[in-house]
Amino acid sequence: MAKSKKLPKKLPRGAQMAALCFRHRNDKAQILLVTSRGKGRWILPKGWPMNGRAPHQSAAIEAFEEAGVKGDVSKRCIGKFKYASVAQTARNTPRMAFIFPLSVSKLSKKFPEKGQRRIKWFSQKKAAALVREAKLKKIIRRFDAKECEI
Repeated sequence: MAKSKKLPKKLPRGAQMAALCFRHRNDKAQILLVTSRGKGRWILPKGWPMNGRAPHQSAAIEAFEEAGVKGDVSKRCIGKFKYASVAQTARNTPRMAFIFPLSVSKLSKKFPEKGQRRIKWFSQKKAAALVREAKLKKIIRRFDAKECEI
């Protein structure tokens, strides 16, 4: 698994918190991806930091809002990646997402963004192939759920 990454004391402008949602099937980890609302690309659930919430808690809340997942989230950031937001592309301002593993124990049938996104489980290899960002591909491929500290 990727080593734990230390979060900066002050998050960079445009920073988001992402959840690497996973579960175990047949002794292998599966990764949950969601589609973006704009282009329908496969991505991790992510969103803005929330006042009064730790970064890992913000990631877990976004995972519920976007995919309906509940479970235990690690306080440890396992990596970060840059990406271009559709809204920011014209300004050429990259965003950065900090990733927190979330062990999924429940999928809710009702959640805020149901019907706005597709959600699907993939093998790590397939999930890595489907996301666009090279750094995120690498993080997903190297992720070891058995070593995850939750």
